[in-house]
Amino acid sequence: MKVLKLIPIIFISLGIFQPAFTVYANSDDPNNYKVLSSTNKKLSITNVEIFLREGDALIKAGEIDKAKESFDKARNLAKQLAGFYGDLNGSFKGLDARIPKEMSEKGKNSLQIWAESNARLAAVYKRKEQPEVAVPLLVEIIRLMSPTSPEGKEAYKKLVQLGFVETPYRGI
Repeated sequence: MKVLKLIPIIFISLGIFQPAFTVYANSDDPNNYKVLSSTNKKLSITNVEIFLREGDALIKAGEIDKAKESFDKARNLAKQLAGFYGDLNGSFKGLDARIPKEMSEKGKNSLQIWAESNARLAAVYKRKEQPEVAVPLLVEIIRLMSPTSPEGKEAYKKLVQLGFVETPYRGI
């Protein structure tokens, strides 16, 4: 009787009977199960870069409001990614050193592009004569990247230009 129970297991392991309801992420290619690893990924730094390029093109076309929306989407996505990578980094510390290392690198990249998104948004608000909205974005760049980074120095210089601060930063 126990032998009869083993027969279906043997057939399945030999590939004679495959489970009828196998579901793949992409039904065209059962080997492509990593949905977010494709080039059209939605939750990625690549998508943030697409929003930034779209915003740049809209600025050149003179559509400032649409560019602001695109830069805002880029900023929000970069902010989300930074949070997700940071959470994963902290969750796997002490368990598998490879995962925090990868998450740290991806987190740095997302912070970098978040700062870039903020800079472009701040430029739009400055152009629209809304410095009160640009200032928090510039301060956030300094917080994200540090005052000694090129992005931080440039953000502080813009804060001086706007008159929010008076003391110029000489930097190193």
